[in-house]
Amino acid sequence: MNPIFENAGAALVARSPMLAPVKAAFIAVLEAIWSSYCAGGKLLLAGNGGSAADADHICGELLKGFKSRRPLSAEEKARFLERSGAEGAAIAEKLQEGLPALSLLSHPGLCSAFANDVDPDLVFAQQLWAQGTAGDVFIGISTGGGAKNIRAAFLTARAKGITTILFTGNKHGACEQFADIVLAVPESETYLIQEEHIKIYHTLCIALEQAAFGKGE
Repeated sequence: MNPIFENAGAALVARSPMLAPVKAAFIAVLEAIWSSYCAGGKLLLAGNGGSAADADHICGELLKGFKSRRPLSAEEKARFLERSGAEGAAIAEKLQEGLPALSLLSHPGLCSAFANDVDPDLVFAQQLWAQGTAGDVFIGISTGGGAKNIRAAFLTARAKGITTILFTGNKHGACEQFADIVLAVPESETYLIQEEHIKIYHTLCIALEQAAFGKGE
């Protein structure tokens, strides 16, 4: 087990002792995402309402520096200088390394067209089929665990060879049976579930950042 992930699990429980029952699942989520990244894969995410915002939030923490500055390497900066001169070098100084993460909420034109023309419950599934690749990881966030569009996305991910992770609460919705890893916080009220999800994914993003880039500056 990666000691960074073990430490992250311990930090999560120290911050929120009620999450002790999900520590093992949390570490399994970290290992699944990290294994995908190491193999050249990416993370895809989706949710509804507040969970849609959480999916976007996770992407924001992974695609740029979170706790670390993540500067480009000397070799990467040199390429900018060689190919674009001083202006390129100035850009390179401000760019940051990122971990590939794609929110399936980020294409309103596609989402509205597919919902209107085909089936609104399959908007996430369509995007997974079009953009997902075997070895990727999909996080579906559903506080009640029964969202039809998340369930359809899980079924599509299964056919595509994409690892599926459910972030949910303790209502044991239908999505649970289609997820490879279930991270169910011991809460039933939607807003309380979401509050715990924030703690979980902030800790998750910090751990992935440390694994990929070190503690940084």
